[in-house]
Amino acid sequence: MTSILGISAFYHDSAAALIVDGEIVSAVQEERFTRVKHDPSYPFRSIDFILKNSKKSLNKIDHIVFFEKPFLKFERLLETYMAYAPKGFKSFSLSMPIWLREKLFQKKFLFDKLRQHDEDFNDINKIKFSEHHFSHAASAFYPSPFKEAVILTLDGVGEWATTTLGVGKKNKIEIIKEIHFPHSLGLLYSAFTYYTGFKVNSGEYKVMGLAPYGQPKYKDLILKNLVDLKDDGSFRLNMKYFNYATGLTMTNKKFSDLFGNPVRDPKTEKLTEFHMDIASSIQAATEEIILKLTKNISNEYKIDNLCLAGGVALNCVANGKILKNNTFKDIWIQPAAGDAGGSLGAALAYWHEELKMPRNEFKDRMKGSYLGPKFDNDTIKKKLDDLNAVYEKKSPNEISTLVAKELSKSKTVGWFQGKMEFGPRALGCRSILADPRSEKMQKELNLKIKFRESFRPFAPSVLIENLNEWFELEKNSPYMLLVSNVKKNKQIKMTDEEKNKFGIDKLNVKRSSIPAVTHVDYSARIQTVHKDTNPRYHSLIKEFYKITKCPILVNTSFNVRGEPIVCSIEDAYNCFMGTNLDILVLEDFILFKDDQAKSLNENYQSRFELD
Repeated sequence: MTSILGISAFYHDSAAALIVDGEIVSAVQEERFTRVKHDPSYPFRSIDFILKNSKKSLNKIDHIVFFEKPFLKFERLLETYMAYAPKGFKSFSLSMPIWLREKLFQKKFLFDKLRQHDEDFNDINKIKFSEHHFSHAASAFYPSPFKEAVILTLDGVGEWATTTLGVGKKNKIEIIKEIHFPHSLGLLYSAFTYYTGFKVNSGEYKVMGLAPYGQPKYKDLILKNLVDLKDDGSFRLNMKYFNYATGLTMTNKKFSDLFGNPVRDPKTEKLTEFHMDIASSIQAATEEIILKLTKNISNEYKIDNLCLAGGVALNCVANGKILKNNTFKDIWIQPAAGDAGGSLGAALAYWHEELKMPRNEFKDRMKGSYLGPKFDNDTIKKKLDDLNAVYEKKSPNEISTLVAKELSKSKTVGWFQGKMEFGPRALGCRSILADPRSEKMQKELNLKIKFRESFRPFAPSVLIENLNEWFELEKNSPYMLLVSNVKKNKQIKMTDEEKNKFGIDKLNVKRSSIPAVTHVDYSARIQTVHKDTNPRYHSLIKEFYKITKCPILVNTSFNVRGEPIVCSIEDAYNCFMGTNLDILVLEDFILFKDDQAKSLNENYQSRFELD
């Protein structure tokens, strides 16, 4: 049996993944263990979990593959600084010592770190390096259900590439075209994330969520001044407006002057209609670029299937538009599309490309993305006793019936069961659940439980068998990566007065019979729930359906703003006690807030830096 450990680290979202004979065994992000959001450090705890979970010592792992090539990245940094000199000297002088001390000699650096897991590990030649975008492409194509597909990867930047086009056939991937740094769709979107006052590499989804509240007034200004977009979807950015190539900020004064306002300071400035219009404009411009790219790719290669990865592939609104355009018969998106997924892609690339192993079956091989730690009832009971928690033990069927009933009474539930999800979305194993029929629920969940901005939308988890009755979507969406509209017959028509509302005032307008998951533009970010990948979650929604005639639950990640998704029993209990959650379910144990000691975690959200 051949085991391959994949590692991604040192930028953001460090992670590790293990495949054995080509099968994905486990994959986890370091942030879940360290409780540091987007943790970029060497994924020590992730690798530790993977080794213990697979009962393997590191010495017995056959190959270890890092997700990118440090020398190529170093070359890009040097060439960029030389091209822009003397500008950027400050940035250059800050980054060089780290490169000369650690990153340039990454093989030795990794070897020394890996030896901390197992002192018998002594073969440095087991460590190999993939290319950043090849790792992304491999993470998208190899676990997909397609024998043949076009592969599009879009992110900030890897070594040089920011956008790549490849073709996958059986067990081979060929990268055909690339767009190189500094021309990057990911960095363009991040520039607007920065400009609207959100954190780069974590606030991009806020910009996407804010977009429907505004109008795309500045889209033409973006496409005329910032981006030279060709008919085939290829593009170049006008670098005189950006500072990220050499500076310590994303944008410069010219950028602010173009739009008529300075960068928003989130500490002192509230979001205004201007910021909503900016968010709407960059989202519209991004969609236009992506749709031109995918249309051209489809016309040129005449391949029915599309695979997507890279951070931009988490833009589920754009993904939904690709699907709606019918450019491709089917699309599949890697659920850990960002850098975390590079760990898995690096391992899969080595198995298929270097070892030339075939793909024997063409089905979704991500196992629902349930690839992390799981806890048995004995472990949970011991931990709850240590925490002095008050709990009841029930059978799985009793849990489903009882929780469904409580959810139908507008109670909120922390739902912790099965293996933790890999990637940024909670998919029914580390989730906060609620009743989508409640018109107060979106605001309540955001402000009282997640402690975050009220405009942020929530996703519906819907039974796959009932999908077409509720949403304009014909495809499975198990990873919550496609946006589609709520069915017309479930929508509530707006009055003229409601239509004239703007900005956050739109939030209070009831738009459908499931208002808690219906965004202001009648869209929803859909997760389809399948009995074969998550039977317990499927059973709970089915029970809720019996009571309410609604086969849908609100599903948001089990955490507060700025906190990684909960990983351990203790994480879950602390979050439960520190928020306004009513109920906590941990496998076969159920806890009610009113039964617990009130002294715990009164100011829970202050533990985490706001994202």
